[in-house]
Amino acid sequence: MKNQVDINCDMGESYGDFKVGNDIKIMPHITSANIACGFHAGDPLTIARTVALAKKHRVAVGAHPAYPDIMGFGRRTMQLTYEEAKNYIIYQVGALQGFAKAFGVSLQHVKPHGAMYNDALKNRELSSAITEAILALDTGLIVFAPPKSALANTARDAGLRVAYEFFADRAYNPDGSLVSRKAAGAIIEEPEKVVERTVKAVKEGVVEAVDGSLVELGIVHTVCIHGDIPTASKLAKTLKRSLEKASIEVKPVSQFI
Repeated sequence: MKNQVDINCDMGESYGDFKVGNDIKIMPHITSANIACGFHAGDPLTIARTVALAKKHRVAVGAHPAYPDIMGFGRRTMQLTYEEAKNYIIYQVGALQGFAKAFGVSLQHVKPHGAMYNDALKNRELSSAITEAILALDTGLIVFAPPKSALANTARDAGLRVAYEFFADRAYNPDGSLVSRKAAGAIIEEPEKVVERTVKAVKEGVVEAVDGSLVELGIVHTVCIHGDIPTASKLAKTLKRSLEKASIEVKPVSQFI
């Protein structure tokens, strides 16, 4: 069977006059857009423009909810009650559902952002709150999460589809976690290296960690690149072209899981 994979990217992370990333140049080269919902970035006008741009390029739309932390761009851990976490997710995903409906597109997936994503990988209470919120909104939504994480296990056990995610432009620790952004070499910007890692991850289910050991990933459904790094547009274009050259079909994850 031909290999298939989705390329996702965090989009719509500008806020008012403050611009983040280059969505216009990146969007043609991805297949799923994780759109900020206003808690860490994004605003109603930015959300509307990003959904419209995704529709133009036939890119699947997903919600990218976060902790309410605009000052820290959602990258700081917060202590939330179960009720708070659940309702913050409903609030944000519900907003994206509204914009998607207004533009005549379907919401494909939910991918928590930043610290919320990282915390939900080990925190079962948080992952359960996220899962319960998604179930309350639409049982057809796909959850993006790394394999073997609490979020993936909780969502799958609840009957939701889970797309196992690989981070193409982030370095991995031997235990499968991502190297802290504060550490040197945490972000990988060289397109050639990103392509090499991604092809290996999709075809062989492994990635080389910072110590040279191999991390077992298993099946990779979706590959993430970050839109806020300087080389993002070039990286996205090169990655999509190279995957297709390697006989890996690139398409929205909802079309094959």
